Amino acid sequence: MNTSFRISESASRRLVERAGREGTSSIALLSRLIREGFDQLDHPGIVFRGPITDRRAVLAAGPNVWEVVARLQELDGPMERRIAVLSQQSDLQSRKIEIAVAYARDHGNEIVERIVRNRRLPGPEGRGFAAHLSSWLLEEWLL
Repeated sequence: MNTSFRISESASRRLVERAGREGTSSIALLSRLIREGFDQLDHPGIVFRGPITDRRAVLAAGPNVWEVVARLQELDGPMERRIAVLSQQSDLQSRKIEIAVAYARDHGNEIVERIVRNRRLPGPEGRGFAAHLSSWLLEEWLL
């Protein structure tokens, strides 16, 4: 879908300058900012970090969302219990963990991909683990 709109001269100048510093096009940068902006509006407490080629969702002043989900997956019991245990084992408040879970619910494939990539599981092993993790997420109502 093509959308046409006008932005202020100062916003346009900042967009062009920032895109140049990041080595990308203004349109690509604007698209990323819009996607991330909507995700931050939909999930207060989520911010994005990392280079332009590897952006990831993280809890503000906290860990990556994929790390929270990966740790929850390792624990036993219903989701509420897993959240309580993780909160006790870490410095994360239950509410922050719930924010990560809500983001993962809306972006499950992204989170599964990140977990598989960071566990460095190649080929069939990685696909099998991804299928297992996706299934677990579905069972826990994250996807």
